[in-house]
Amino acid sequence: MHQLSQRRACGLIGITRRAYQFKVRADRNLKLRQRLRELAEEKRRWGCPLLYQWLKREGFAVNHKRVERLYREEGLSLRRKRRRKHLSYVRVTLPPAERANQVWALDFVHDSLLSGRRFRTLTIIDQWSRECPAIAVDTSLTGARVTQVLEQLKETRGLPGTIQSDNGSEFTSRVMDQWAYERGVKLQFIEPGKPIQNAFIESFNSRLREECLNEQVFVSLDDARRKIEQWRVAYNRERPHSSLGYLTPHEFATRAPQPIRSAADARTAWPVKRRLAGAVHCAPTAQPKPDIFSATL
Repeated sequence: MHQLSQRRACGLIGITRRAYQFKVRADRNLKLRQRLRELAEEKRRWGCPLLYQWLKREGFAVNHKRVERLYREEGLSLRRKRRRKHLSYVRVTLPPAERANQVWALDFVHDSLLSGRRFRTLTIIDQWSRECPAIAVDTSLTGARVTQVLEQLKETRGLPGTIQSDNGSEFTSRVMDQWAYERGVKLQFIEPGKPIQNAFIESFNSRLREECLNEQVFVSLDDARRKIEQWRVAYNRERPHSSLGYLTPHEFATRAPQPIRSAADARTAWPVKRRLAGAVHCAPTAQPKPDIFSATL
């Protein structure tokens, strides 16, 4: 140990003694923040003044300025103009998924064949393991076709508790709404013009675009289905994912130790990342089910 005074040590590393001695205080507004978020989720069309009055009735001794500051910090501001009715939308940030089949994200990606004919791909990922259960390819993908793809996945993988998507007509259609109601699946729509609220599928779509669609020439629709399906299987089983401790999505889903609470642990803690990497060698080898999805319904 170097025999240096606190003043000398702080001067060498370029910080003040006040900064060195500073101790982080607990957030005294923690309970107020939590209750404000709960009320904002329960009372979806209530603004800050009404929420403040409700908090006063519940016994919180705070003034309106503190409530307004926390209201802005939590990002709870309402849209002044609502363009149309939505079944559900994100106001309070959803917690990260903690298990497989808890939250799936859906979206569409467009491309074209060699002849110039346009086609669409329906992309689906599991937000916890980053696995891609299916990519459906066709010239037209309506709400009915989306439900057919999900029904096919129900037989091989099961259904999620929540499906998160944008406000496209395919996802907000009556067919999709009726299907979700009958299957007990919650539909969660992001706010219009905010794709960052569905960041996992947007990140996956960029990889699909860069690594597959931009690198391949599709002669026909069947050719596109075959090449995209090959890339999907390779993505799940061969491509290391940096946010999963450089495991593949399939390895993370099948070999991650049970004490891990969520995939976020692998993205934020180096010891957890090392533990996940060691799981590839230490965990018993499982016999996975064939990871094959038929795009032709």
